[in-house]
Amino acid sequence: MTAAPHPIWRSGLFVPVNVERFLAKASTRGADAIQLDLEDSIAPGDKADARRCVEGAVARIRAEGRSDVLVRINQPLEEAVRDLEAAVIPGVAAIMVTKVEGPDHLRLLDELVSRLEQKRGLPEGGIRFTALIEAPGPLAQAHAIARATPRLVGMSLGAEDYATAIGGEPTEDVLLLPKQQMLQAATAAGVMPLGTISTVADYSDIDAYLRIVRRSASFGFVGASAIHPAQVPALNAGFSPSPEAVAKAERIVAADREAAAEGRGSFALDGKMIDIPIVQRAQALLQRARAIAARAG
Repeated sequence: MTAAPHPIWRSGLFVPVNVERFLAKASTRGADAIQLDLEDSIAPGDKADARRCVEGAVARIRAEGRSDVLVRINQPLEEAVRDLEAAVIPGVAAIMVTKVEGPDHLRLLDELVSRLEQKRGLPEGGIRFTALIEAPGPLAQAHAIARATPRLVGMSLGAEDYATAIGGEPTEDVLLLPKQQMLQAATAAGVMPLGTISTVADYSDIDAYLRIVRRSASFGFVGASAIHPAQVPALNAGFSPSPEAVAKAERIVAADREAAAEGRGSFALDGKMIDIPIVQRAQALLQRARAIAARAG
């Protein structure tokens, strides 16, 4: 499999796949991704019926808007296999693998998805994975998980489950270290670090939530899940370079070209010394801004 470029998933809105009133408005919410849920928002007795809703929901969302479609599947394995049978279909961009246990867990699901892709005439490796680490044991294997399969495009730490597993509360202080550990593993492997440095559960104060999103972006996170549509604009704004940041990056890159033409490797701009790492950050910011503009275009 040849790895495709990273998608732009600043915001991923969770939608229970079997609830019509949420599906009806999903495509109007402005989320980069709609995350059809087969896991926590579906009652155990409704799982089979929910799986039968996946194909129609995927087709509907893809026809109505620009959002990519992800499907969040269950643990344990027997439930995951049934979910994959329903979810490995045209129009699905990625599978959200919950409660990842380790690299072998992802490799097993990778094999199952590959067989389904082949059987159904889908491009090999076309359906990507995002991995949710939700306990301290798997977090200790984060670097191995991040390298388990080329299908993996994103990683996240499940805040609520992780806090429960350690006997703590999902506060910013409690989550900061494990979130950063996950981020380090993801970026070292070239995988998108997803999430915020706090929980996604509180959407009562959107201004405070936006501050958390922007702080998370400053750490290197590139997108996160939303459990309520009100969070989507904050995620899109907070994980996008601001116009001021874009303008500054353009000045840095232009000044770097001038310095290079004069044979200088560093230069001063606005009273600050600019060298290679700062130029590289500016170039990466502009590349992301262009990708976001292309998605919206």
